[in-house]
Amino acid sequence: MADHFDDARLDDPEALATADASLRWLAGSGARVRLEAGGAQEAIAGLSGDGSPRAIVAAGADARLLRAVLEPWCPVPFVAWPGSGLPGWAGALDLVIVLAPGGGDAETASAVREAVRRGCSLITACPARSVLAEHAEGRHSSLLPTQTDDTLAVAVGMLQALHAIGVGPELDADAVASVLDAVAVDCSPHHDISSNPAKDIALFLADAAPLVWGGSVLAARAARRVAEAIRRTTGRPALAADAGHLLPVLDQASTRDLFADPFADAFADAEHGSSRPGLLLLDDGTEDPTVREHRGALTAAAATHDIRHQTIAATEGPGTARYAALLTTGRYAATYLGVGLGRTSPDQT
Repeated sequence: MADHFDDARLDDPEALATADASLRWLAGSGARVRLEAGGAQEAIAGLSGDGSPRAIVAAGADARLLRAVLEPWCPVPFVAWPGSGLPGWAGALDLVIVLAPGGGDAETASAVREAVRRGCSLITACPARSVLAEHAEGRHSSLLPTQTDDTLAVAVGMLQALHAIGVGPELDADAVASVLDAVAVDCSPHHDISSNPAKDIALFLADAAPLVWGGSVLAARAARRVAEAIRRTTGRPALAADAGHLLPVLDQASTRDLFADPFADAFADAEHGSSRPGLLLLDDGTEDPTVREHRGALTAAAATHDIRHQTIAATEGPGTARYAALLTTGRYAATYLGVGLGRTSPDQT
């Protein structure tokens, strides 16, 4: 049966109740940041900042999130290593950092064991009573005990730890949490479509094949996660890519017939499982000339081919806070899109 989006569901308490678990999880994002930052304070206070490591290796499935935040700032070489083990050169002069709020997987465990075996300095963020925490025990190891399975919240604690040892920027966890609290208020299910940015984006995406773009490193990562949330929540395709990959998709879109019946066309698209592209831009306020050029090229191509586009903007606070706002607003939109389609939202991760 073809999907049918009903915008009335977005303000219907019974329909919204089907996504209650996901909406509550999103609303608690700020609280989880505060919880993780508070839980890591004692461990961070015990870290030593004597001397910078030769290099930093971020291991595990979420290594690229830390790289996206740290790479522009970090004073030493930084490598994201999401696979098993560690790079062959990693040794006692290097620091290995691991995010594993869910306890990690076999590949993450192998990286932790290898770090201990080689005598690397190691900071692991994982549950205190977990197999991974046991693997991480060693002379040069520090554990940041996690309280939740929220990768973003745990990453904030890790970034504060890296600042404490002099290899990361200063980050105010409360500033990140406050931004997330504001997103939760703006995107609350109690706000109707006219005043809710996430519901408005869901309405925009209802009859579109989403193309999601973020210009900066962090915005691009948020775009990938938002596209993933749309796919998981709705079962529909969604593509996140850089401008060079999205422009050909926009350029190949057929020109809309001004005299066509939009309702008949929308019905035909649904029947054949196809939709015209819809361009969703994630703007974190980065004013790099390349970012501006790519944004302009995308919006110009969309205008040329009569393709609608919409922007999620988050330009206040530190970079991590802006990333968090873009990601969380996009996840709210994906959840509301699922509500409109009559889908039960999966648990957030």
